[in-house]
Amino acid sequence: MTEREYNECVKTYADNVYRFILKNLKHEEDSRDVVQTAFEKMWRNREEIDPVKCKSYLFTVAYHQMIDHIRKVKRVQLKEDFNAEARVQDKPVNNLKKVLEEALSRLGETQRSLVLLKDYEGYSYDEIGKITGLSESQVKVYLHRARVQLKEYLVKIENVM
Repeated sequence: MTEREYNECVKTYADNVYRFILKNLKHEEDSRDVVQTAFEKMWRNREEIDPVKCKSYLFTVAYHQMIDHIRKVKRVQLKEDFNAEARVQDKPVNNLKKVLEEALSRLGETQRSLVLLKDYEGYSYDEIGKITGLSESQVKVYLHRARVQLKEYLVKIENVM
């Protein structure tokens, strides 16, 4: 990959990668750091990267950086999952975007990433498998389970409203 091809890749995919990471991390500064590190790794390895596959490479590196970041944060912070669930159920939810974000936040890291890569970014099962390191059949199974969980949560919310 030449410098020009690298710059074109950055220009073309920077927003998509940032949006994907931000949807998962929900923290702008951390998301920028993860994306910056992904671009830095891509720059260091640019000579080995096929320019045609730069998008897949970039999302793969960013995904793995995000997972590393999440694991690091989990070691530092205590989770408050049970308290967060109790607070959410007490609040009326009127905004569809908030409902969807809450539903996505209830999924595990892998399932949330799969849903976003497939339904939000439009990747194929094969591409998602390459990005996440899962087999195509694992991607399908995890994605199915994630969608079932989302459906159950969204139906439960509808009944409450």
